Amino acid sequence: MNARTLEPVLPTVPSAELAGLQPLTTIKSRWPAIIGAVLTAAMIFGLARQLFASGLAGLTQWVPSSPRYYLAFVLLYMSPPFFDYVIFRRLWHLPLPGFVALIKKRIANDVVMGYSGEAYFYAWARARATMVAAPFGAVKDVSILSAIAGNAITLAMVAVALPLGRSLLSPHDFRTAVTSAAVTFATSLPFLLFSRRVFSLERGQLWWIFGIHCLRLVAGSFLIALAWHFAMPTTSLGVWLFLAAARLLVSRLPLVPNKDLLFANFAILLIGQDHALTEMIAFTSALTLLVHVVLIGGFSLHHVLFRRVP
Repeated sequence: MNARTLEPVLPTVPSAELAGLQPLTTIKSRWPAIIGAVLTAAMIFGLARQLFASGLAGLTQWVPSSPRYYLAFVLLYMSPPFFDYVIFRRLWHLPLPGFVALIKKRIANDVVMGYSGEAYFYAWARARATMVAAPFGAVKDVSILSAIAGNAITLAMVAVALPLGRSLLSPHDFRTAVTSAAVTFATSLPFLLFSRRVFSLERGQLWWIFGIHCLRLVAGSFLIALAWHFAMPTTSLGVWLFLAAARLLVSRLPLVPNKDLLFANFAILLIGQDHALTEMIAFTSALTLLVHVVLIGGFSLHHVLFRRVP
């Protein structure tokens, strides 16, 4: 038998599918695995810290009775990793196990710090040289476009909301909102002006990813409004959609202190029922933390039981 026939044949992926990334035959460094392990430990620590800080207290106060609330909540929870999977499935032919890594990316961004999830996902992809050799360019572009899409949606909402709500704001709050909108636009402007130097992917791919991120933001706002409506059906879905848009707007505007408190006060002024509304928001936050804990525990147990023996 010819020895050449015993050589493994590696699957080839078109360069366009890898967004211009070059293949790599081997990776000797173990730093991606080390970074992944460190960030996983940071996720566990962050979850434990929130649990010890009575992060699940909201589960004991008020529990929605409608099963439709929990269905909407599951869809809401899974929407960020789902849309990320759609993006990276097209860029890299990302296999289904990559969806687990994207869930961990979501958890890291929630409980560790901003963009720590991107660092985890980059390390995860970097450790899989047979799938993609240099994933930094794609992960970077997707993250930047996510921020730009969020800013674009925020600015569009400001353009609609400020003229309608100017009479409801004090002069100080109005100036703060206008200044925040200007800062939001300014943070996106350098990426737009120097896009050829900043981005690695092709222009058509960038526009497609931008559209997916905008769809993710709209879907997330609709799903949280739907969950709130199923939890408190006496308030119309239209009001909850308005509140979901306000929540997205408040969460992304800079220079606005106490964003959660501002949103809660605005919601109470709009629909009343301050006690029920506060408990519902607390329950949703606590349920999110509980799902984080269950998933990280399940992923860790699966890794221990089914990890490969070298």
